[in-house]
Amino acid sequence: MIRAIVFDFDGLILDTEEPVYRSWLEVYQAHGEELPFDRWVQIVGSTTTGFHPQHHLEERLGRPLPKEVLDRRIGRRTEMILANELLPGVVQRLDEARDRGLRLGVASSSTSEWVRGHLARLGILERFDCLRCRDDVAHAKPEPDLYLAVLECLGVEAEDAIAIEDSPNGVTAAKRAGLRCVAIPNSITARLDLTHADVTFTSLADVTLVELLRRLD
Repeated sequence: MIRAIVFDFDGLILDTEEPVYRSWLEVYQAHGEELPFDRWVQIVGSTTTGFHPQHHLEERLGRPLPKEVLDRRIGRRTEMILANELLPGVVQRLDEARDRGLRLGVASSSTSEWVRGHLARLGILERFDCLRCRDDVAHAKPEPDLYLAVLECLGVEAEDAIAIEDSPNGVTAAKRAGLRCVAIPNSITARLDLTHADVTFTSLADVTLVELLRRLD
């Protein structure tokens, strides 16, 4: 019997993936360089890859990027993220989970400050019983540490919880921790292989919680 649901954050609850990508793409284009998408997607949902867009571009240019360029990039990222609302279906699925008495957690490879700040700004921080982020564990996704930490915090076993993820790294982390996993791709991850998830939907708005749990069974 399912007792808990663990959500990813970036790209699942709030679309931060597209603004982060677009802000770096603008920097690359302004310098006449291409941002290789196949390299970029390696870092989606994880912090363990060796690819770093700033270092990669600086290597291509043969010089460091000025501080004002990096600051402007952060500003553009923030501007685009703040313009976004919660992704469709998030509030409805949280409401349904609450009505069923399910425990709710977040497992994110971003920092606690980032995740808590956005959840508080969006008015849903208190909906979650437990948050575990990259500064809470030794290894971020695709390692299982984040999910194992959330399970311990929620007091449930892996077989009694499901994960909802948007990226291959996230799905891998959830599966390694023993959870069944639902994939909800976003505009960036829709081009990636998510077939190792137990079930995939195009949006959380497309399926009720009852239907989602039924598909997993």
